[in-house]
Amino acid sequence: MLQWFESLVPRFQTAFVEGDRWQLYLQGLGTTLKMTVIALILGVCLGLVVAVIRTAHAQQRPNRRNPLLGFINILCSIYTTVVRGTPMMVQLLIWSFVIFATSRNKVMVGIIGLGINSGAYVAEIIRGGLMSVDIGQSEAGRSLGLNYFDTMRFIVIPQAFKTILPSLGNEFITLFKDTSLVSAIGAAELTYYASRIGGRTFDYMPPLLGIAVMYLVIVIIFTWLQGKLERRLRQSDRR
Repeated sequence: MLQWFESLVPRFQTAFVEGDRWQLYLQGLGTTLKMTVIALILGVCLGLVVAVIRTAHAQQRPNRRNPLLGFINILCSIYTTVVRGTPMMVQLLIWSFVIFATSRNKVMVGIIGLGINSGAYVAEIIRGGLMSVDIGQSEAGRSLGLNYFDTMRFIVIPQAFKTILPSLGNEFITLFKDTSLVSAIGAAELTYYASRIGGRTFDYMPPLLGIAVMYLVIVIIFTWLQGKLERRLRQSDRR
């Protein structure tokens, strides 16, 4: 066992130290974090719009149905069903080799694919949070003269925020790990550089094991921050 561990030292040195290859890992990690943040922002914006539309349609009175809102709701329902019902890998391949077949900016393509995929899940997270707020809150806002969107912005969404925040944190962690799929379309992120270095050294174990530890450490940090934020929210509720 000791000899086996001793044999790993030069292999890891070759994968991380020689030729300043550690810089490639840091560059890939930076791209991975950037993709995660931008894709989540895109997903939250898209998911918020879809969630508000679907919630508005669900809360309509039976005798006052808006046909245009109904049509948009059908489109939103198709979007969430298709995106959540197909693998992310397939979606990324379609974005890269079909829709943006001529684009060389694979990071941008990956961000779009990840953001639109995340938007479908965020939409259901936000919709669940909005629907959990008592309908009386919306009626109170209407009685004060607020329209539907002002009622959502000033009354419903702030109350639903505490409910949906933990789920959004989990979505961020999931999205961070799913960025590894973008290497399949040639985007230069963390997994891409690990595979590239493994191909150069003809030894895939050290770089892949190394980035697995990097993913794990960052996920642990994000989970700790999320737990700390949730505890603060619970303390504010008690006050």
